Parts: sequence; C-alpha cells; structure tokens
Amino acid sequence: MTLKKTAADMVAEARARIEETETPDAIAMVGREDVQIVDLRDVRERERTGFIPGSFHAPRGMIEFWVDPDSPYFKDVFAQDKKFLFHCASGWRSALTVATLQDMGFEASHLREGFSTWEAQGGPVEKAAPRS
Repeated sequence: MTLKKTAADMVAEARARIEETETPDAIAMVGREDVQIVDLRDVRERERTGFIPGSFHAPRGMIEFWVDPDSPYFKDVFAQDKKFLFHCASGWRSALTVATLQDMGFEASHLREGFSTWEAQGGPVEKAAPRS
C-alpha cells in the first residue's frame, strides 16, 4: 500500500509550523508556576521510564477533548493561564498533538527530542509507585 503522506511527513510538516523546545530549555522550566508540562505517553511508558516532576498526564487519544471547554471531557488544567509544553517519548506524537491543538486555537510548544534524552541531559525524573 502506498500512502499519500507518511507519518514522518506529517511530523515534519507539524514541526515546521509549531514551537519546539530544546531539552535544556525544558529542564529550566520544571517547577515554574507559569508552565505546565503535559505528558502524552501511555501510562505504561510513564511507569516504565518515570516522568517529569509536576507533569500532567494526558493520553494523546483524549487531548482534543480535554482542552476543549465545550467538551464534556474538558479538564480544568487546560484553562490555566500558563505556557503548555507537551512531550512524548521521541517528539513525534507531541509534534502532531501541538499542531492539532494549534489548529484549534490552543497555543503550546513541544519537547523536540521527547523524553528519550531527558534524563541523560540532566532532567529530573520521578518514578511511579509500584502497583499493589
């Protein structure tokens, strides 16, 4: 099967029109009151590799509904007057997400390299408590 557009093409197009944040700049944002970091990864990824302290977990499959104030699934965290920084593992899902949210009128940026290099570059990581 030949696709009209590959996933990599879509990510490249998204990255060309959204704000990308480099890991060292994102590390400096951790703990700031005016920034909300949003983790789009699956819950199992968060449990396996840890997460950025203070990040809000929002599964990618629900994000459009969670940011829309007219949606029955709206989450108050997205009504805050903050800078929103989205991330996934490698920066692909977050690039597509931020492009979609931008189309909706919701301004945000994404962590260009994702969580994959976060810890190696000195980013703080919290580990999930083991399930009982």
